[in-house]
Amino acid sequence: MKYTTFLLSVLFLGSLTAQKRYDQQLQQLDSKSNQYGTIAQTIWSYAELGYQEEQSSALLQETLAKEGFTIEKGVAGIPTAFIATYGSGGPTIAILAEYDALPGLSQKALPYKVSNGGRGGHACGHHLFGTASTAAAITVKNYLEKTGKKGTIKLFGCPAEEGGSGKVYMTRAGLFDDVDIALHWHAGDENSAGVSPALANKSAKFRFYGVAAHAAGAPEMGRSALDGVEAMNAMVNMMREHVTDDTRIHYVITRGGEAPNVVPDFAEVYYYSRHKTRDEVIRVFDRIVNAAKGAALGTGTTMDYEMIGGTHELLFVPRLQKRMQQNLEKIGGFFYTEEERVFAEKIAKSLNRELSTKYVEGVRPYEISDRSGGSTDVGDVSFAVPTAGLRAATWVPGTPAHSWQAVAAGGTSIGEKGMMVAAKTLALTGMQLFDDAAFRADVQKEFLEVRGDDFKYIPLLSDREPALNYRN
Repeated sequence: MKYTTFLLSVLFLGSLTAQKRYDQQLQQLDSKSNQYGTIAQTIWSYAELGYQEEQSSALLQETLAKEGFTIEKGVAGIPTAFIATYGSGGPTIAILAEYDALPGLSQKALPYKVSNGGRGGHACGHHLFGTASTAAAITVKNYLEKTGKKGTIKLFGCPAEEGGSGKVYMTRAGLFDDVDIALHWHAGDENSAGVSPALANKSAKFRFYGVAAHAAGAPEMGRSALDGVEAMNAMVNMMREHVTDDTRIHYVITRGGEAPNVVPDFAEVYYYSRHKTRDEVIRVFDRIVNAAKGAALGTGTTMDYEMIGGTHELLFVPRLQKRMQQNLEKIGGFFYTEEERVFAEKIAKSLNRELSTKYVEGVRPYEISDRSGGSTDVGDVSFAVPTAGLRAATWVPGTPAHSWQAVAAGGTSIGEKGMMVAAKTLALTGMQLFDDAAFRADVQKEFLEVRGDDFKYIPLLSDREPALNYRN
């Protein structure tokens, strides 16, 4: 009995010592919040689109190199992709970082809309994403250095998440083959780490080629490429009646001609198809291709298409995801200052909502939702290695992603505070993973059970090269 009591005391003290070490690193991370806030806002000001994030990528690389990381640039044939590595041997823990902006969403950090377009804006918070992940990787590095533990921490600089499928090329290149567990996060309007599906996605640009002619003087000589696009869109819109309820199809006409009196000899439409499963996405996309072929035949034009993106759905490992939730609850939320609250109330008003900060100041309880959301190329990573993520309240509650309100909040201290919640949660989880071999083994076992032993990775992009000019 005395021996059992002594053993429990030793285990308790050992655990307490580990927690103290974690707390020390988290306090150091917290003390650098202004430094990381400056980095995030610098990237916010760059607002570089997918595969064009030269300054954003370089800034994160420089930050990591100064902290002793070895930088491998231009991985997977992508100039703005990189891997920053510290340590040697196993285990290897990866943290994912993103930094691309969205087109046409420039906006100042103000609670009212001041832009009707522009080059780009961080409407999905990737400036915060990349910075918080970098901060977490540095914190885990400091922990390994201080404790003398063996292992490797890697920060994956992942460009072009917004439609460019950067991580798919990185996964296809085998860059995650030596990783034991990968961690990520995303900007959001609440603090949460529950399970919410991310849809598989295939996207392509369909290009129609016709014959130019004077639209009034010689219309019979022309064949309108725009007619091809519009005929295709009409057929796909009729197809919506005959797909599953949870299928999503969206498009934009990116080129439609130059002048009304000139029959367009070139037109282009950009399509996304999404579903909870990649198999259904493939079936829907094939039907979209057939609609394009029929449209070309019917309008006397020709058509080709270029695959732009293709991502798997997101695979969750419950044991690992619940650990992320537990750590998010330990870190907790944050409170608005009076100035931040005034800003947030104005943003909420623009969304026709009442401001509620329940899950800014706290954390939403763990839950499993079947409500479909967007897509992410993290999905491909999640089929290669056990992966867990969270969302942090970097936006005003009720804010939709890809909105001017998201851009605005991301350029303020609200975004920075949420970013630090994410950074600390990732760092705490990373440190624990290096300390707990038994937990890592359990995660690997559950991962294989969830994924299936017979799984074979086949990228939806096939063997195409990275679409480096898809934003041009």
